[in-house]
Amino acid sequence: MNRNDPATVNQSPISVRSDAQGNQSQDREYEHAVNWSDVSRVVFVACAAAALWFARGANHWVFLGIGVFCTIIGGFPIFEEAFENIVHRRMTMELSMTIAIVAALAIRDVFTALIITLFVLAAEILEGLTVGRGRKAIQRLVDLLPNVATTRRGGEWKDVSAEEILVGDVVLVRPGGRIPVDGNVTAGHSFVDQAPITGESMPVEKSLGAKVYAGTINQSGALEIRVVRLGRKTAFGKIIEAVERAEKSRAPIQGIADRLSGQLVYFALGAAAVTFLITHNARSTISVVIVAGACGIAAGTPLAILGAIGRAAQNGAVIKGGLHLERLADVQVVLLDKTGTLTYGTPDVTAIRPANGVSQESLIEAAATAEAQSEHPVARAILRRAAEMGVAVRHPDKFQYTPGKGVVAEIGEEEIAVGNWTLLREGGVQAAGPNGTTDGAVFVTRGGHLLGSIHIADLVRPEAKTAIEQLRSMRLRTILLTGDARAIAESVGKRLGVDEILSELLPDQKLQCVEKLLAEGKSVAMVGDGINDAPALAQATVGISMGSGTDIARETSGIILIGSDLANFAETVRIARRCKRTIMQNFVGTLAVDTVGIGLAAFGFLNPLLAAFIHVSSEMTFILNSARLLPPISRIKKVVGSAARMPATSH
Repeated sequence: MNRNDPATVNQSPISVRSDAQGNQSQDREYEHAVNWSDVSRVVFVACAAAALWFARGANHWVFLGIGVFCTIIGGFPIFEEAFENIVHRRMTMELSMTIAIVAALAIRDVFTALIITLFVLAAEILEGLTVGRGRKAIQRLVDLLPNVATTRRGGEWKDVSAEEILVGDVVLVRPGGRIPVDGNVTAGHSFVDQAPITGESMPVEKSLGAKVYAGTINQSGALEIRVVRLGRKTAFGKIIEAVERAEKSRAPIQGIADRLSGQLVYFALGAAAVTFLITHNARSTISVVIVAGACGIAAGTPLAILGAIGRAAQNGAVIKGGLHLERLADVQVVLLDKTGTLTYGTPDVTAIRPANGVSQESLIEAAATAEAQSEHPVARAILRRAAEMGVAVRHPDKFQYTPGKGVVAEIGEEEIAVGNWTLLREGGVQAAGPNGTTDGAVFVTRGGHLLGSIHIADLVRPEAKTAIEQLRSMRLRTILLTGDARAIAESVGKRLGVDEILSELLPDQKLQCVEKLLAEGKSVAMVGDGINDAPALAQATVGISMGSGTDIARETSGIILIGSDLANFAETVRIARRCKRTIMQNFVGTLAVDTVGIGLAAFGFLNPLLAAFIHVSSEMTFILNSARLLPPISRIKKVVGSAARMPATSH
């Protein structure tokens, strides 16, 4: 099935959006690669096979004629592609299937011919349903940028189209707004959620002179930003370019069935030619062609792939096609994003450590009271824990926030300070300084006396450590990639036991990590959930996204973890490897049967009917071997229910 490359996008966000809308017809072609004629053809062949099955006792030529007619009509796309493969000298599953169908018709086994046709058509429909969605994902990514921005014009703030913004302009971004450009803060103070670009787990404080990125979200105060980069030149625009480049770099390759069936086709045709040259016996030659068909591998392979995909879905992983399953089986290195993948992406209180003689409730009550008027993510975590503990929170009479240090509040004449050790030391706290690391810790004082510390961090998913242990037990190298600081990354990485830790990475640097490993000849799996992970997900041998992740991450990945459970990924790797083993068993078994059958047929020990019996029997054996991968019927309802709860990835 031919696929078009994703369309390129222009330099400004608006022109990108217009280009995508101007190609809606092409998008529809992508979204509806499988039309009703494909489905109707499958139904038509299935009905013909069922009718022929019930009429098998009537060996009238009319029924045979109808069966042949239905096979030709239903299998026309297969025959057409087989002809093109002959013209271009390619050996594919379609050509193998055509030979098998013709051989079955030659011995008047029309039912077998119809069943083979049905398998191939169904496999092509599945492939059509799971590919070609990159352009729509890119369009949705572009839609995240605002198409109108508030810009200073003639001393006044005016709303203008994003394509009218120039480098050097000053734009105003209000609380809750998405930043439309890369630039520097010229006025205002706020916290910005940079996870879409850098992957940082906590919002970053922004004040005068701080850098901001297009596509990030302003959480609290208003910011005035001087424009430095626009459109394609922004960090956000580079993500779009990287996704497009990665999608285009994926050379179309044939699946396992095509490769193995092609080898068997060469084998069968060569054996038939040798038989005819030696024996000059047309009947023996026909028997060789029939017995050496590739139906076992060609029919068993899509069934094994479908079974593996179904079993993976049963375990909480949606695989978008057999190609991704095949690639996953050969993966050597697993790259893991931190925020949202190994962690929840939400800061929370991980430890409460009161000083001697101070209760946890008193420590939390003082901290929550001081932070009651703060918008800082640390304040939210403390207030959330206070609510969970049922601690009453009062509003302070006075409140002062010092960027980069913490808050100082007053209740009556008593002062409460919550922040880093620098803030407390400046306030004259009478206590020894902290020993060891203070990463993620805030200290609390009341009346100049230290009450203790509260440790806040992005919580690690409980199943992450077990999942990484399972991956390593399969001899997979695990690497943690994150935009967070080195100390935070090492804290999480060492706790989980990953093999390597890479921190403070921007999206293009994550992409470079993938490209470096690919250049070394490694097969790479990338697991992520955010916009910043999309380029790496698209470029990796196979991309895996969390079900709770962004649309672009889910679209550019080949596998989606429905419940965002990393343990499901480890199980999916096992399923992929089992699927590959099953396919190889079918291939070796088919080759063995063909070798023995060809020898017997060439020397006249097999007539066409006996050859057909061996052909069908071996085919059914390998199909049943593949069927072992099919999930139990009783679990289908659970799978459908889980998929329904997953965030939608298409309109």
